[in-house]
Amino acid sequence: MRQRVLSGMRPTGPLHLGHLVGALKNWVLLQEQYDCFFMVADWHALMSEYEHPEAIARNTRQMVADWIAAGIDPRRSVIFRQSDVPEHLELYMVLSILAPLGWVERVPTYKEQLREVTGRDLATYGFLGYPVLQAADILLYKANAVPVGEDQIPHLELTREIVRRFKFLYQADIFPEPKPLLTKEAKLLGIDGRKMSKSYDNFIALSEGPDEIRKKTQKMFTDPKRIKMTDPGHPETCNVCHYWEVFVPEQAPKVWEECRTSKRGCTQNKQELAEALIRIAEKFRSSPVDSNPVDKILAEGAERATKVARATMQEVKKAVGLS
Repeated sequence: MRQRVLSGMRPTGPLHLGHLVGALKNWVLLQEQYDCFFMVADWHALMSEYEHPEAIARNTRQMVADWIAAGIDPRRSVIFRQSDVPEHLELYMVLSILAPLGWVERVPTYKEQLREVTGRDLATYGFLGYPVLQAADILLYKANAVPVGEDQIPHLELTREIVRRFKFLYQADIFPEPKPLLTKEAKLLGIDGRKMSKSYDNFIALSEGPDEIRKKTQKMFTDPKRIKMTDPGHPETCNVCHYWEVFVPEQAPKVWEECRTSKRGCTQNKQELAEALIRIAEKFRSSPVDSNPVDKILAEGAERATKVARATMQEVKKAVGLS
């Protein structure tokens, strides 16, 4: 039997180019080697969007449509919505009882989110516990591995500690200790040169139209040392040149050389990059956003996920004395 992988995304807004190169391309490859469960993490989304949750359902449909367009195959992978499987919250309850408060408070991204996310009150009981809900998501399906970047390893280590504590307290070997699948992420900055983020509104969405892509690409920061077109460029420090390397690698060497030798100006570089990004985004603009195919995929995925989740919770309830 193939090992199992679980990963997910929060439906807090449109997916952008950073999601494509940082996660979706890797997910497509994982389908070749693993039994994949891909989750719409809408409970996690509600933890930060609880004051204005009206867009979560719409974002869910658009996100799943983008997954399909990227190559996630619902026949080969289980695509489901977290809230459609109530066992997530059941296991979260059990794990929250046995997870020491100090373990949760030391997860570094919790404090980072409190500092970085503005305009929303995240100092809530639920948001503090989101790493435990993440552990429940992973363990409910007995995932052997989780694709993560370096910054997410503390989350996974908390899950592994919870597995060991559960086994010690109840003498029950139910859960495997999930291992990190370290993903080689292409570092993609936003159009303003900062980390690409929905919070900064500096992204290019996968489903954006040609005019908006051209407009945003023209705003991108280029080489700050290049004042005139006749000045030699420094493509290794230019965000636009980096986009060529990530999205059109076969043309990047030519673009970089023309930039270095002053044969290509920044305006031309951004115009041609915009057309390349428009071609890449075409399949996402034409993906089925209407509710029927997406809802059918989610319903079928929920049925498959629930079958696994219920079996796990039967074992958990027996171990903790609830059945």
